[in-house]
Amino acid sequence: MGIGHYIKEIGRGKDGARSLTREQAADLIGQVLDAKVTDLEVGAFCLAMRIKGETPEEMAGFLDAVHARLNALPQLGQQPTVVIPCYNGARKLPALAPLLALLLCQQGVRVCVHGTPTENSRTTSFEVLEALGYKTLTAVDQAQAGLNLVPTEVLSPALKKLLDVRRVVNLRNPAHSLVKLMNPCQGSALIVSSYTHPEYAISMAQTFKLTEASAFLLRGTEGEPVADARRTPQMDFFHGGRTQTVQAAQAGALQSVPELPQPNAAETAAYIEDVLKQKREVPAPIALQVQHILQALKSL
Repeated sequence: MGIGHYIKEIGRGKDGARSLTREQAADLIGQVLDAKVTDLEVGAFCLAMRIKGETPEEMAGFLDAVHARLNALPQLGQQPTVVIPCYNGARKLPALAPLLALLLCQQGVRVCVHGTPTENSRTTSFEVLEALGYKTLTAVDQAQAGLNLVPTEVLSPALKKLLDVRRVVNLRNPAHSLVKLMNPCQGSALIVSSYTHPEYAISMAQTFKLTEASAFLLRGTEGEPVADARRTPQMDFFHGGRTQTVQAAQAGALQSVPELPQPNAAETAAYIEDVLKQKREVPAPIALQVQHILQALKSL
């Protein structure tokens, strides 16, 4: 069938473009993920959506198609899984999403960290966890209790391919939002997600409400879903189509700044190891995030 008729609707420019229904959006990206369209059509879709922007209904449709095709992590018992999407990496600040994940594991929580490098110049959370001795899964049937480190291509090679379009056209596309919204697990899960710009906070919140996802949303640290170790951000919890602000943003001037490592894998891993062994204190904003996530899990 092709997606040309959809591109005609979404590709009329910022003011002339028309939004798709949830069902149309699911059909469009389903054809992309199933490799039923040409590379030219994929590029046109990515550029058109970059100019137009995605509506919550379109994102919900995209998620419907992605979830129907994912190699999802199997459920283990009745315990919910905390999902931490790591795609941005660290540039100026250390990548501390691995610290968040491992602090949750210390509390007996099953965690899925999924991601893939999207920029070559950044230190990824995967590199930090690998420096700590953790291995990536090569298949979802290797999933276990505790930490599961899952490359995107294990969950969906087609989604990984769509993410990699950015390396050609140098622009994000809907896949970069999808991976921060999707649930890659069978059974109950809490998605810990983040945004970089205020407009994404609004669109992500609307999508979580529309899809009735269980999610935890905050302004990320350089795009990673972990609280800034220097200042506590606002944190919101979504469940059953409702939202609750569980943590207000820290106001006023900072009284002190914690000592943090350089943003490379080796130094960040050494710092995290010291925190886990209680040789250093957990940064207060991250400690708060852990407590709020543990509380949210009780609602699932």
